[in-house]
Amino acid sequence: MEISKTKNQIWVKWSIAFKIMPLLILIAVLKFLAHKFGYEVMELNAIFTSLVAGTIFLIGFLISGVLSDYKESEKLPSELSATMKSLLDDTYTLYKSKNSDTALKFIEFQKAFLNSLMDWFYKKERTTSILNKVSMMNDFFVELDKEGIMANYIIKMKTEQSSIRKMILRIDTIRDTDFVSSAYAIVQVMGLLIAFGMLIIEIGSFYSSLFFTVLVTFLISYMFLLIKDLDNPFDYSAKGESGTEISLKPIHDLETALKDFP
Repeated sequence: MEISKTKNQIWVKWSIAFKIMPLLILIAVLKFLAHKFGYEVMELNAIFTSLVAGTIFLIGFLISGVLSDYKESEKLPSELSATMKSLLDDTYTLYKSKNSDTALKFIEFQKAFLNSLMDWFYKKERTTSILNKVSMMNDFFVELDKEGIMANYIIKMKTEQSSIRKMILRIDTIRDTDFVSSAYAIVQVMGLLIAFGMLIIEIGSFYSSLFFTVLVTFLISYMFLLIKDLDNPFDYSAKGESGTEISLKPIHDLETALKDFP
């Protein structure tokens, strides 16, 4: 178990580096061929180093923007779990104090809703469907009102319903919207130009030239893939909760707690 956990941690830590290894091998082979057949036709100059510096600047701009959304995203699963637990606690209080059949049915609905929410995170359920289920809570509020439940209870539960809807919409926006697509495009183009330039530039001896070519390609490729991963911290559909994806542990914990509830 410990060995499996250690292997998983190593993969999470170095997954991006493993992904770009084929590219680095390809670049190394191309550099060797360019050197062997005399295609290193350029010398290192200030214009090329300025191009590299500009690319690094754009990467810094992208990662600073993406990190702000990522930091906000880290809070959403725990806040969503806390809001749903508060709604459940209010419903349970009504069930125990008023012996309300509607409250009991609402508890069962919330348990089913949590399962649907997990399916939505893994893109097994559409956003429109999960939002419709949030709206279906209104039917229970109407029935509770008919049973004579105090208005302040229902108002509080409506507020929690609204918070759940807002967080779902926010998560949906974050995972479906790229941060400045045009900036991604220019970084891709500049990265390709720099890689091509490094192949045909002669930098001292062959081995030093090979080293810097692979190093620069590694840094730019790694940072680009890292930014792409950070830009969608809720990408659970294929990869699960690993790498840079936000942990859904608070929601998993709530799901486990609800199995035998009430």
